[in-house]
Amino acid sequence: MPYNRPTLTELRARNLAAIESELKGTGTPLRFSNLNIIGTADAGLAYLHYGYLDWIAKQSVPWSATDENLAGWAALKSVTQKAANVGTNNATIFTGSTGATLPAGTVLNRGDGYQYTTDAEIAIGPAGTATGAITAVLPDPNDDPTGGGDAGNTPAGTQLTLDVSISGVDSTATISTAITDGADIETEDAFRSRTLLAYQNTPQGGNDDDYESWALAVSGVTRAWTVRRLMGAGTVGVYIMIDGTDTSNNGFPAGSDGISSLDSWSGTKATGDQKRVADYIYPIQPVTALVYVCSPIKTTINFTISGLASADSTTTAAISAAIDGVLFESGNPQGATIYLSDLLVAISNVSGTGGFILTSPSANITTSTGQLPVRGTVTYT
Repeated sequence: MPYNRPTLTELRARNLAAIESELKGTGTPLRFSNLNIIGTADAGLAYLHYGYLDWIAKQSVPWSATDENLAGWAALKSVTQKAANVGTNNATIFTGSTGATLPAGTVLNRGDGYQYTTDAEIAIGPAGTATGAITAVLPDPNDDPTGGGDAGNTPAGTQLTLDVSISGVDSTATISTAITDGADIETEDAFRSRTLLAYQNTPQGGNDDDYESWALAVSGVTRAWTVRRLMGAGTVGVYIMIDGTDTSNNGFPAGSDGISSLDSWSGTKATGDQKRVADYIYPIQPVTALVYVCSPIKTTINFTISGLASADSTTTAAISAAIDGVLFESGNPQGATIYLSDLLVAISNVSGTGGFILTSPSANITTSTGQLPVRGTVTYT
């Protein structure tokens, strides 16, 4: 049974009771008497000792350890916390006079102050334009302890401004393709989950769990699934999701499916997020496997709910969140069934939904290999 840690009030009462029982005939110590003050001070010290022992107990096992102690438990299984990943872009457009150059390391500012630097020297071409690569600058950890990598993700069309003017180069540049590969430092809860998975799943030299653990070790990757023989005999498919704070893409990776750029095989090479994962897995995978890293296929499911036509925005938002929760837990690109009963229970648990009828879908939702369901339009009638 669990140990009940005494409260400070209980410890004070125990001390005063002990003083009274040992000093016969003195009665209850007065509020500001020496005996009362000593008993109260001792109770406070004892309470701190109980707290320290409580903290030690939490650090003694990986499922409740925190900070450096969690890192120590993880290190025993060769698991490390994922660092922040910088956002990059190979298609930023610069304009100016032909022949003018931007030195490598030129600083560019986004409207909110987030900064990027050029990867190499960029020369303005005959048409007065040039395309170059830029890399996000991670902020000081004291300013942003998350690492700030996710903040560097930027949609296409965003304009950046030169930090210092350069002769012959226009002061603004345009990001022509979205920056999506920035990621924050892995949260402690996610780090703990991967640590526990490492303890639960002993490496087997390339089984399903191994491929999923390898994919999850890459910055930004939050979910992974393995599909055997996805592209035929000798191939392994690894589906990944990037469930970060940017919800514009519903967590689907930005890039194209394929094999590692390090592989000499003539197959299609992965790009973007898929490339990062494929390149990480390649040096540690079994040598006989040809690994394809893929994005799940977004499969939109529309819903129609009757009986809640007058539901307010708070209720409808809660219903949408409940549906998302079921699809998140049950969806699986290995092929899955989302039970209608799970959706009904989730919606009914939302306050103010009494009497609703889910008219569509009207049966269990089945997805094929590669498909991952996401909520589409929810219509209320």
